[in-house]
Amino acid sequence: MSPPRCVLELYVSGASDASERAIADLEALRAASQGMEWDVSVIDVVEDPRRAERARIVATPTLVRVSPRPERRVIGDLGDRERTLHALDLPANGGDV
Repeated sequence: MSPPRCVLELYVSGASDASERAIADLEALRAASQGMEWDVSVIDVVEDPRRAERARIVATPTLVRVSPRPERRVIGDLGDRERTLHALDLPANGGDV
């Protein structure tokens, strides 16, 4: 049986400190959720404002769980791993989603 797959989109704004921190926090989330396959896209709203508009992004950083459905979003600080995984409805140990 293949591990559960999660599709995430992280919207950031340029090469700011907040963007770099969000990317680092996302990598830490991946490590905390071992046993799950993650497909991650990082979208810079400065470089691709239309995609951000289509996704209705109003603030950065915003992390969107696209799949599994339903979509879930976390806006702002991703540093509290347990809280972020809970908000995304993802297990910390890679169990069932």
